[in-house]
Amino acid sequence: MLNYKISRFPDSRIASIDICEIGKQKHHVAGLIEFDVTDSRKKIREYNKSHSNKISFNAWMISVIGHTLKKHETISSYLIGRNRQIIFNDINISVVVEKNINGTKVPIPLVIEKANEASIDLITKRIEDARNAELTENEIVFHRKTQRLEKLYYSLPNFLRRYFWRYIMKHPKLAFKKMGNVAFTSLGASGKANGWFIPISVHPVCFGVSSITKAACVVDNKIDIRDILKMTVLIDHDVIDGAPMARFVSDLTQNIETGLNIKASEL
Repeated sequence: MLNYKISRFPDSRIASIDICEIGKQKHHVAGLIEFDVTDSRKKIREYNKSHSNKISFNAWMISVIGHTLKKHETISSYLIGRNRQIIFNDINISVVVEKNINGTKVPIPLVIEKANEASIDLITKRIEDARNAELTENEIVFHRKTQRLEKLYYSLPNFLRRYFWRYIMKHPKLAFKKMGNVAFTSLGASGKANGWFIPISVHPVCFGVSSITKAACVVDNKIDIRDILKMTVLIDHDVIDGAPMARFVSDLTQNIETGLNIKASEL
């Protein structure tokens, strides 16, 4: 006799399934990268000791990604038609935070606008404000309206829901307005994982941040125990070739391992 149970998952998972289906159609190249963040974490700890406005590791990572992508802005561009691309001046990075709605924590998307210009302090504040803020009465009314639209979306058949996402992806200005041009997801903050995870994304470039683990590394010809961050980078091969990808990853590695922007960060 088989023992099992059937449970219903939240309707929001339907949207995730749709996004994954559209995301699988993109020609992302996945890079599995390791960064030595020992010195950078030390700089963050020292900064937080001497400043009342603390900065978080993820906010710093978003800042570094924003600044580095600005110098390689083609990587965060959207494809238009068959042989054109649109390059936005700003690097807007989509993250997911938990927000209090009627006493319940729910994941919501948050777009960090102009991450290439924003200080680490400001990015930290935006994330914390979004995570901790209670909804006002006006926001609750808006949320109820949003819920009605969501119910309509979830009631549609698969092909109509996915047509909706295909429509957005064929209109980059709309996509950029709604979700930015970069995705950042950090599963490492939820638990230790000694490895990589490969996300699925509809963005031109996506960063999947795993855990920081201790590892023995060679530094100045000596064995040392270092803090190693594992991260996956998805880059749309339709808008960029392999050599520019490699140059971007090289610059990103340099900026992450040297603690870019930490000293200059201020509100």
